[in-house]
Amino acid sequence: MTQTLPDLTQALIDAAQKAGAESCDAIAVEGTSLSITVHDGKLEKADRSEGIDIGLRVLIGQKQANVSSSDTQSRTISEMAERAVAMAKEAPDDPHIGLADPSQFAVETDASALELLDDSAEPEPAILQDLALEAEASALAVEGVTQVQSAAAGYGKRQAYFQTSNGFGGGSARSDFGLSCVAISGAGTGMERDYDFDGRVFQSDLCSAAEIGTRAGERAVARLNARKPKTGAFPVLFDERIASSLIGHLLAATNGAAIARGASWAIDSLGKQVLPSHLDIMEDPHKKRSGASRVFDAEGLPTKARHIVTDGVLQGWTLDLATARKLGMESTANAARGTNGPPQPSLTNVHMTQGDRTRDDLIADMGTGLLVTNMIGSTINPTTGDYSRGASGFWVENGEITYPVNECTVAGNLKDMLLNLVPANDAQLHLSRVVPSLLIEGLTLAGE
Repeated sequence: MTQTLPDLTQALIDAAQKAGAESCDAIAVEGTSLSITVHDGKLEKADRSEGIDIGLRVLIGQKQANVSSSDTQSRTISEMAERAVAMAKEAPDDPHIGLADPSQFAVETDASALELLDDSAEPEPAILQDLALEAEASALAVEGVTQVQSAAAGYGKRQAYFQTSNGFGGGSARSDFGLSCVAISGAGTGMERDYDFDGRVFQSDLCSAAEIGTRAGERAVARLNARKPKTGAFPVLFDERIASSLIGHLLAATNGAAIARGASWAIDSLGKQVLPSHLDIMEDPHKKRSGASRVFDAEGLPTKARHIVTDGVLQGWTLDLATARKLGMESTANAARGTNGPPQPSLTNVHMTQGDRTRDDLIADMGTGLLVTNMIGSTINPTTGDYSRGASGFWVENGEITYPVNECTVAGNLKDMLLNLVPANDAQLHLSRVVPSLLIEGLTLAGE
C-alpha cells in the first residue's frame, strides 16, 4: 500500500521519539517535473523526474540535528531517526532553537483559496515541445537573429506535508509552468545574446510562445554593436527585469539571520529611513496564483500581510522562531525549509510602491546616463553596503536611447542608492517580487 505524505511524516516522528528525541518535526515532499528543450527545429532534450524526499529534525535539550533521504522504506526511516538522535547528542547547544508552542500554530491550513495548483492534466510532452518550437521560430523570425541558443518549456507539480511532534500538521500542493527562449544576434566576435522567460502557476496565464520568442529576438538584436560607455558619475535606470535585485539587497540585509549574526549593513536601520518617504514595501503571503504564497510557515505559524517599509521607514526584520528569540522579538512567520536543513527566515511575495511615470518618462528625465538591462557578477560588501556590478544596456543622451553598451561597472553604496530611488510604473504584478524600473542619480560608471 502506498504511503501518503502525512503517513511518512508520522512515521518519521514515531521513529524519532522511539530513538530518543525529546521533540521533532518532519517534512515529506513529492514532486514531478517535465522539461523539453528544442534546438534548430528539433527536440534536443526531454527530462522527466519524479520522487519523494523526506526530512527529519530532532531536538534533544537545546541541541538539534537534521537528516534527509529519498528512500521511504521503514528500515530507512528508523535508521534516519537513530542517526539524527546520535548527531543531536553531539551537536553544540543553541539556546534559541525549539518548536513553536501549540498556541502559536495556524488554525487554517487549507491553501486552496490561494489558487496554487493547476489541477488540469499534466501536459503531454508533445504540447510542451510545440510551445518551445513556436518560441524558437518566433525568435528566428526577428530580423538580425542568427540563431537560437535554446528554447524550452517545462511543467512541475509539488506536494509537501509538514508535521511536528507537538500537534501541528499541514500540507499544500502547487504547480508551475515555464517557457523560455535565448536568442543570438550577429556573428563571430560580434555576437550578442539575450532572453525572455515567463513562469506561472497556471498554464493558461503564460505569455504566448510567440511573445516570448519575439521579445528574446528583439532584445538580442538591440544589443548589436555595443560599446563601452563613458566613465564618470551619471544617473542609472535599472530596467524592471533586473530592478528587483536592488530591493533584494535590502531584503537580504534585513533578514533576521544576517541581523542575528551582526553581518548586515542595515543592522542599525530599524525605525530609520531606508527608502524615499513616499515608498512602501509590503509582504503578502496570501497573494493568489503566486508560487511563493503560503498560509502557514515552515514552523506551523499562520502567515499574514505585513509592512516591511512604510513611508520609507524600516518597520522590522524578517524572522523565524530561532532568530526572533535571539533578537528578543516575535517571529514574523517567515520560516522556510527544505528536507535537509532547519528553518531559516525567508520572504514570500513582496510588493513595492510604484511611481506615476513610465520608464520612458524616466529616460527622458535622465538627460545623459545609462539604462541597465542586464547585470553580471557581483561584488557587494554585506556589512558596509558597498556595491559594484558588471552591467550592460543602453546609453541615454538628451533623454533618448542612443546606442547599446556593455563591459561597464556600476558602483555606489546601497544605503545611498536606496535613499535616492525614483520608481517607474511598469512592475509586473504577477511576479512574487513586484518592483518597477528604478532610477538612481549619481552612480559611478567605469567604462572607457
